[in-house]
Amino acid sequence: MRRKGFSAAFVAFALAGCLGLAAFAQNALPTASAEDRALAREIFKQLVEINTTDTPQGNVTTATAAMQKRFLEAGFPPEDVHLLGPDPRKQNLVVRFRAAGPTTEKPVLFLCHMDVVQALRSDWHTDPFQFIEQDGYYYGRGTQDMKNSDAALVATFLRLHKEGFKPHRDLILALTADEEGGKFNGADWLVREHRELVDAAWVLNPDAGGVELEHGRAVVADVEATEKVYSDFQVTATNRGGHSSRPRPDNAIYELTTALNKLAAYTFPFEMNEVTRTYFKNLAGQETGQTAADMRAILVTPPDLAAAARLSAEPSYNANFRTTCVATRLMAGHANNALAQTAQANVNCRIFPGHSPEEIRQQLIGIIGDSKLSVQYVSDAGGVEETAPERKAMVPPAPIAEVFEPLTRITQALWRGVPVTPVMENGASDSIYFAQAGIPCYGYSAIALSREDERAHGQDERLPVDSYWKSLDFFYSFLTAVSGK
Repeated sequence: MRRKGFSAAFVAFALAGCLGLAAFAQNALPTASAEDRALAREIFKQLVEINTTDTPQGNVTTATAAMQKRFLEAGFPPEDVHLLGPDPRKQNLVVRFRAAGPTTEKPVLFLCHMDVVQALRSDWHTDPFQFIEQDGYYYGRGTQDMKNSDAALVATFLRLHKEGFKPHRDLILALTADEEGGKFNGADWLVREHRELVDAAWVLNPDAGGVELEHGRAVVADVEATEKVYSDFQVTATNRGGHSSRPRPDNAIYELTTALNKLAAYTFPFEMNEVTRTYFKNLAGQETGQTAADMRAILVTPPDLAAAARLSAEPSYNANFRTTCVATRLMAGHANNALAQTAQANVNCRIFPGHSPEEIRQQLIGIIGDSKLSVQYVSDAGGVEETAPERKAMVPPAPIAEVFEPLTRITQALWRGVPVTPVMENGASDSIYFAQAGIPCYGYSAIALSREDERAHGQDERLPVDSYWKSLDFFYSFLTAVSGK
């Protein structure tokens, strides 16, 4: 569904980001002292070295309790530091920085998940749960997703408290569990069970957005305005099996791989919406040559599909143009000397706004084209269901001036003149739970990354050291801007 008038509002905001607010880039920002940086690095290291995966070895509570200890030792009142959750290993931390006096303004919430995706030591060149600084990068699981922002915001809250900052509205920091998977999603649980702790005028979620670098040059700053719908599907082939010495082409593994090859060869239709159109309109002004020409060509009516195909060779662009589905896990067989009786694959889909998981499940059935295979929905809690939800993507909130004016000004001071533009998040985030509760959510991390070096969820995850310091300076200025006199 689309919100009437949304496109014009965001186009106006984006043009202001490109043109009218560029003058703010001349303003100097306060930078963190050596002492402040040392603390921020210490917190970052501590969080990376705590395993918060959804595995028997992982424990989110170890990390949230460690941060709780820091806030209490810094002098935050115990009644404003809440460690709570439905599972002992998945406790969430909610910290409130109180306004200096009575206020009618609703709080601002900063939403950060603490869990990370599993990482195997055998897959990495370094230990994923050791914080290593090397060649201008910090290495470790969570350095990009998203213990960088967890640490930067914890450090910023502590710094403001130490400096005696007097906000005119409450500031809330929520460090939550199970965004990356698991049965105890903290953001969802807090909204449903403890709305009073996280109710806010708006939410900034650093699990999305940021500054895109191309050959070291900042080309665009992305602010998440909407996101795709995350869905997993279980594709299953079953067969009578048999002795491996007498192979047959109708065994379960063959049937499943045939289906997955059909899916790999399929491309979902090209689509655009108000957010992605604005994003590529702004990006075209920063690009050159064929890339810039192709971006302009997809904006006309009807769009140039040849141009779209050329741009789709870049995975990040392709993900902005369509629903994507890819097999991420395989399970098959019961013995080395027997034909598989069962073969299963997890197919992970990121669904373009406007389509539901059930609609895509039906499309997968058609793409596979084999009635002997089943396609079932896998819920966030891991349950396997015959049908999928009909829910669609979150409705983009209208841009709020008190969010975007300081966000743009501070971003352009750190990365001179970079255009700030709304984007569609190609993954998924916890913003959906607050959006469904009627609280506007915006995704922005102030992290600058090269498009070729996005390693979240992958091997040898790393973050440029300079990028971390700039995000630290961004959050300090942004928090004081949205809550200071």
